[in-house]
Amino acid sequence: MTMPDVASLIFETDPARDDIARLDDRLYEFNSKTTGIFDGELYGIFLRDANGSVTGGADGWTWGATCYVKHLFVPEALRGQGIGTRLMDRIEQEARARGCALIVLETHDFQAPEFYRRRGFVVAGHVEGYPRGHHKFTLVKSLG
Repeated sequence: MTMPDVASLIFETDPARDDIARLDDRLYEFNSKTTGIFDGELYGIFLRDANGSVTGGADGWTWGATCYVKHLFVPEALRGQGIGTRLMDRIEQEARARGCALIVLETHDFQAPEFYRRRGFVVAGHVEGYPRGHHKFTLVKSLG
């Protein structure tokens, strides 16, 4: 197998979102061809202000009977009002509708690990010192 020609490798500190999306697409194509699983679908649930601008919400994807939560954000002024619970309820509802058996997400110790634990998530892994002085957790919830 020969290496394709690479004109240059360019390190970018502010990559274009379209370029990141292209990498996501190529990785999905590879993963799907390798596993034979082609059912990937994105989702987004957005909290919008009066002007229609996104102020919070959640997004991710489902693929291979797993729902992944990539981002979940509630603005500080709206926290403690049940919005995070409503977002997770909607994600779980959609995950079940898409035939998912698991929900997977990542969070830091300074974000909301206890919120997820109360919802039935368990720690499947963690990284100490990411970021420095903190921990990152991978959490999983079985929908079975």
